[in-house]
Amino acid sequence: MAVKGWIEVSDMYCKGCELCISACPQNVLSLDMSRLTHKGYHPAYIHKDGCTGCAICAVICPDAAITVYREVIKPLHPGI
Repeated sequence: MAVKGWIEVSDMYCKGCELCISACPQNVLSLDMSRLTHKGYHPAYIHKDGCTGCAICAVICPDAAITVYREVIKPLHPGI
């Protein structure tokens, strides 16, 4: 089964420390240099497809700024 994931990063808590970026095994995270949070940080975001929802980014985040979502895509024919 293919697994697709995505994250939401809280602008209130993300301080752009980049720990999630270094920890991501899929290399799909980066800092959003096009915007700043209200605290003046560039927040993390998914810059390309490939997130599996492994949640390593959320575990490593010292500020609990990341919420991870995971969707299991079931095959059309059971047993395949």
